[in-house]
Amino acid sequence: MPSRYDPLFEPISIRHVRLKNRIVVPPMRTNRDIVGDDGLAWYQNLAKGGAGLIIVEAVGVERFGSSIAAEELARLAEVVHEQDVPIVMQLFAASFGCGSASDLSIDEVQSNVRLFGHAATVCRQAGFDGVEPHGAHGFMLNQFFSPSENRRTDRYGGALQNRMRLGLDIVREVRQRTGPDFLIFYRHTPRQEAGYGMDESVVFAQRLVETGIDVMDISPASEKAPADLAAPFKRALSVPVIGVNGMDDPDCAVEALVQARCDLVGIGRGLIADAHWPNKVREGRLEEIVRCVKCNEKCYGNLDKGIPIACAQW
Repeated sequence: MPSRYDPLFEPISIRHVRLKNRIVVPPMRTNRDIVGDDGLAWYQNLAKGGAGLIIVEAVGVERFGSSIAAEELARLAEVVHEQDVPIVMQLFAASFGCGSASDLSIDEVQSNVRLFGHAATVCRQAGFDGVEPHGAHGFMLNQFFSPSENRRTDRYGGALQNRMRLGLDIVREVRQRTGPDFLIFYRHTPRQEAGYGMDESVVFAQRLVETGIDVMDISPASEKAPADLAAPFKRALSVPVIGVNGMDDPDCAVEALVQARCDLVGIGRGLIADAHWPNKVREGRLEEIVRCVKCNEKCYGNLDKGIPIACAQW
């Protein structure tokens, strides 16, 4: 029987990778060893829950091939792929002990670029479908884009074309190292308070697409409407856009897709509360969903305590 939630379950293909639906598990820190038994079980359960794509929590690029080997990562890719779910690794910049974007030397900046490329190569060897440089939420790559946080006077600071350079260099390096069939996502935050507006963010996104990304991941969103900050990117770009904000409400998620604010919906805390949210919505079992009440007790709360995240609703 047709359902008003059908738009959530329309397949989409990105390059050669087919997603069985539009529901994305976004990268969320879990305080778990992602290649340990607990981490494998966590991501396996999310895959069994019916999501169309899993983006693994951010891992520092310097760890790939050293503290995390391709053979270990292959186990993670395997347990997710067994459920017919593609898997993407979010990559986090190395700080080299420096406090901000302005403190890195040119050599350290260029070393970061190479480390992103190497990390992506390791992920490809492990069977991952793609990677996502973490350029959001005020972290290192986002600082480079911010005129209020980037005080550099070299070719990585000042004018917009310079503040975009690191993100573009990383995407170019990853594409060159992994070839045409590997997916590249990029996560970005529109941050007016950081000195740049939506116009600069959209220009950056367009350049990222020209350089080789396959998906634009916009996070976070404001409280106005589902995926409201993703909508300008959806209008401007030729690649799929991930939107967030209130998507654990199935009606809001469908609204965002139907009104063309985004192509994919990211559900964070809602999937911590109930990894099987996708299956339950698809099967019409909405009354069985364990709802996130946004108490933040055992998700953010456990993060602050340094213990694995959970949900107070369990």
